[in-house]
Amino acid sequence: MTKKILFVITAATHWTLADGTRQPAGFWAEEALGPYEVFTDAGYEIEVATPGGVPPTADLLSLTPEFNGGPEGAERMKALLRDATELAHPMPIEDVRIDDYAAVFYPGGWGPMEDLPDDKASGRLLTDWLASGKPLALVCHGPAALLATVDADGKSPFTGYGLTGLSNAEERLNGLADRAKWLLQDRLISDLGVDYREGAPFEPHVEVDRTLYTGQNPTSAVPLARALTKALG
Repeated sequence: MTKKILFVITAATHWTLADGTRQPAGFWAEEALGPYEVFTDAGYEIEVATPGGVPPTADLLSLTPEFNGGPEGAERMKALLRDATELAHPMPIEDVRIDDYAAVFYPGGWGPMEDLPDDKASGRLLTDWLASGKPLALVCHGPAALLATVDADGKSPFTGYGLTGLSNAEERLNGLADRAKWLLQDRLISDLGVDYREGAPFEPHVEVDRTLYTGQNPTSAVPLARALTKALG
């Protein structure tokens, strides 16, 4: 089996709220860099794809001491970001060849809420990936990308799957639920007809259904990556 894992990361730098204001965003550092460490420690190479091949932006909030257990944690996260040089050189999603990779991983952050629900290339990639039988993993807001999936019958192939993602309760605790155009949990259920499974707010929670691996929130990213690595053998 090939020893490469593909990261598909948002190219958005903001999330447009219901009143038109733009919440600064991007990918959430912990959700990309924690799994990056897990995968590289297990001997995998990482390659990155984004919409348009645009270098992704880490949400600045995700690099602050507040979200990293203090100043030391924040400095460690910034060092990991500097060392993960693959992130600075993404390919366009359209250029991805599924055969080149063992698995695909979608980190979250508010950025995916902006560009991935309507990204047709990402939707095709996820649809084809599911059909390939290779594992795919998405965490936190990353499952927003599933909203772009459609099969030959005009429905999402992920309908009926058991999965998780950032909950309405967690978005409320983030302080943006009342200002959002829509909430991820709601649309995963209403648009895709998934079996959404919710854990306690901001506690690690991973769901596995067939080849689909999902994590609910930032603290679920590393456990999700470990579960995927174990499945890959």
